[in-house]
Amino acid sequence: MRVLLVEDDPALGPDLKSELARSGYAVDLVDNGVDAEAAGYEDIYDIAVLDLGLPGRPGLEVLHNWRKRKNALPVLILTARSAWQERVDGFEAGADDYLCKPFHTEELLLRMSALLRRVHQQAGAALEVAGLLLDEKTQSVVPEGQAPVSLTGTEYRLLRYFMHNPARVLSKLQLVEHLYDDAVENDSNVIEAYIKMLRKKIGHDRIETRRGQGYVFRP
Repeated sequence: MRVLLVEDDPALGPDLKSELARSGYAVDLVDNGVDAEAAGYEDIYDIAVLDLGLPGRPGLEVLHNWRKRKNALPVLILTARSAWQERVDGFEAGADDYLCKPFHTEELLLRMSALLRRVHQQAGAALEVAGLLLDEKTQSVVPEGQAPVSLTGTEYRLLRYFMHNPARVLSKLQLVEHLYDDAVENDSNVIEAYIKMLRKKIGHDRIETRRGQGYVFRP
């Protein structure tokens, strides 16, 4: 899953990016409101984490402009603990959730996971689709009635994206865009190799190849 992280704090921004990357997210960090708004219109992000106090253009204005143009990108806003009016204004502008500063990264990760499940209409406290339970803490998958199966970092990111998008045709380009950030160049043909390895762990029939189109995760 690819995250648009908008944070201008020179220490917090890079730290959050590193923490999110360690948790299996591809992260693009933006430190101002003008570039953040432009990035948000690209159809490559699964979620945005948006600070409101930004140079160039306030985060609230960025969010308002996204929603004004019917941009449905899920947005979790970051606010100062005492700024209750910011939280109200954020929800009115179209935010999906908020988190007060200072915060623990673990809470941010849990809120992001919950928001993604809610957006994809997946009930429950964990990501579970088609008899597969994805353990985000250990980055492993638990087939129904079986022992956990360890996944590599890329296998985990790939399976998580499939499970958030069951029954959808996903092209190689889409998979690359949602698995990797701009700092990494990846040949879409590499996806084939990872899908082959993933099939060995979860079953060949769960991921269907559509010739000339891409892949479908069977729900």
